Amino acid sequence: MAGGTWTSQNKIQPGVYINTKSQGSVQANIGIRGIVAIAEPLSWGPSGIVQAITPGEDLTPYIGYDVTNEKAVFLREMMKGSDVTAGPSKILLYRPKGSGGEKATATTGALTATAVYDGVRGNDIAIVISADPDEEATFQVATVVDGSVRDEQTAKKAEDLSGNAWVTFSGSGELAATAGTVLEGGKDPTVSTADYAAWLTAMEPYKFDVLVYDGEDKTTIQAVAAFVKRVSNNVGLKCQAVMANAQASNSEWVISVNNGVKLDDGTVLDAKKATWWLGGAEAGALYNQSLTYSRYPNAIEASPKLTDTQIEAAIQAGEIVFIDTFDKVKVCTDINTFTSFAVDKGEEYSKNRVMRVLNQFCNDVYEHFSNYFIGKVNNDETGRSLLKGWIVGYLNDMQANGGVQNFTAEDVTVEAGNSIDAVLIAVKIQPVDSIEKIFMTVTVSVNAEAE
Repeated sequence: MAGGTWTSQNKIQPGVYINTKSQGSVQANIGIRGIVAIAEPLSWGPSGIVQAITPGEDLTPYIGYDVTNEKAVFLREMMKGSDVTAGPSKILLYRPKGSGGEKATATTGALTATAVYDGVRGNDIAIVISADPDEEATFQVATVVDGSVRDEQTAKKAEDLSGNAWVTFSGSGELAATAGTVLEGGKDPTVSTADYAAWLTAMEPYKFDVLVYDGEDKTTIQAVAAFVKRVSNNVGLKCQAVMANAQASNSEWVISVNNGVKLDDGTVLDAKKATWWLGGAEAGALYNQSLTYSRYPNAIEASPKLTDTQIEAAIQAGEIVFIDTFDKVKVCTDINTFTSFAVDKGEEYSKNRVMRVLNQFCNDVYEHFSNYFIGKVNNDETGRSLLKGWIVGYLNDMQANGGVQNFTAEDVTVEAGNSIDAVLIAVKIQPVDSIEKIFMTVTVSVNAEAE
């Protein structure tokens, strides 16, 4: 179904078309979502498809390693959340296909075992064949990964074996005992710009709140920025991207990370890798929450540490900066890269909490109207009253939860549009922002008589 923004009432497809703009000195506020998406070059797993991961479940089927492995650090960071916000409710993981990848393989006697996926993880697989003590000429064939048996079958011949989550079997003939044969030749594919372009194409049918790109290719950064802007303005799904050194995007749809952090285990994450945590934290933040001064869990110092001058320059350029404060690492201010302020698009659009309020409202209106109004409700006074009633009730709830302020029912108007099947809706909302700047004057009295 169609959606996005509109400039005149000339749309052809049935849909929900929503514009947002500033009026006067609209206060800032933000809050929303739960789904974060990332394309990550991996050493195991299906490529070219989107996999949905629920935080807390076993990561091995998706990436070939459990959550404690260093190969899973990007997912661990992404799931952390902050001291004031939850992590994402879902991670959409995409492994780029790349080129030049090889599957590990090994042959022992009549049996050949081949890793299910290309990548170096296949080199950690071994096949152990031992005689079955209970039946003559029968063997137990174990698939072993990192010293743990992941699959075990009993067979007499190679052709009797079935593939498992780690290997496929081929060959024919009698099996023979072996202490262990390690698969070899697994090679990770080389990922190119074209693979990230394929990722964006694959992502378009999915609903997500934040898209993370953790690389540095300028062409890909521009492509991701253009993608989230197009999806937000034309498709009807409001979303943002988190990338490093992407401040040139100058877009409310793009969040840029300036520096990184050092974790308490000694791991140093640069700005590109810090996108993992920030992307998950931005996705998990609600419409009435801000990441300003939120703590990065397990981080002990910003890396590199920036001077006050550098911090101010980064903020003015539209970048997220990590700072050290009271032995903790925190987000300095929760902003995006939008800096070209104008009368109808003010500074409030640079605040991610404000964007979460707008995105939450637009996404929920789009979904609800698509499911319950379009094609189902008459375009008469009664039907338009139903539209208005839903919006008013929704914004009253948002106001009660600290998302917007000073809202009244009169801020919503629903009128007949230019065509018989169209309605024209105007909504005025004032998002609530978090307190970020406290100015205080302290007067010191010498004695009571001076007062």
